[in-house]
Amino acid sequence: MKKIFLILIFIFFSTNVLSSNKQNIIQNLNNIENLTFEFEQNINGKLENGNCTIQYPKKIFCKYNLGNRKILVSNGKSLVIKTLSSYYIYPLQKTPLNLILDKDYIINKINDLNEKIIDDNFIYFKFKENENEISIFFNKKNYNLIGWQTIDVYQNLSITHLSSIQKNAKIDESIFRLPNQN
Repeated sequence: MKKIFLILIFIFFSTNVLSSNKQNIIQNLNNIENLTFEFEQNINGKLENGNCTIQYPKKIFCKYNLGNRKILVSNGKSLVIKTLSSYYIYPLQKTPLNLILDKDYIINKINDLNEKIIDDNFIYFKFKENENEISIFFNKKNYNLIGWQTIDVYQNLSITHLSSIQKNAKIDESIFRLPNQN
């Protein structure tokens, strides 16, 4: 009887801790309208970095620290990747960013999924949607979004790590206008 009681106490406290992490992450996300951050991205071994601004829902502007002046912009419907010599436009809904930039979608997924903890420092949630595998990572101390990892339909592995995160900064909405093609 004593063993059963101890097991029930363990399950109760484990469930409360997991629930607490989830609820803290959800509360934190609910309080965020936009994020500004530095990033490092690894796509199949190719490293890039720069800074981004996300405006929920589904808007992003990233300026890469590259000589070709690469930018990535989403106005919530389309995604443009532009450099000095190239211009690509995609329907946002066909990319993993469509889900990553949808705060309400992420909150619903977090509610439905079991969290995983890495080194007692990070919390992540992993899911598959539209042939994309997506993992979203949060800091366990402050529940901030700290990155994501995607494996797309072409089996490209993309890992994005966020740093120097600022929440709800005053931003110029015009940055989310799609740039013209050269």
